[in-house]
Amino acid sequence: MQIQILKSKIHRVTVTEADLNYIGSITIDEELLEAANMIPNEKVYIVNNCNGARFETYIIKGERGSGVICLNGAAARMAHKGDVIIIMSYAIMDFEEAKTFKPTVVFPDTATNKLIK
Repeated sequence: MQIQILKSKIHRVTVTEADLNYIGSITIDEELLEAANMIPNEKVYIVNNCNGARFETYIIKGERGSGVICLNGAAARMAHKGDVIIIMSYAIMDFEEAKTFKPTVVFPDTATNKLIK
């Protein structure tokens, strides 16, 4: 049996931009992507802590060190600049493997979206 399990999580980042006139997705600072073990084009699930919205999209790599978290296209309707969101990705794995798997979770500074070291 295979199940979906949390693979990666960027916990509480602040939306820096929302660009309705862009081809869908979320742009995430490359530094955050690497720390969270996420890659461009990976499917992500997003939760908006400010309005309760939950939605899926895919990742676009943003400029390293910029702190960018930009919702693009239709996703821009789900959050406003300044909203705090959680970004998660999942993996499908064998049930036994999932029992011992440890997800990568990062906790950036919500004021700057920079990694807390």
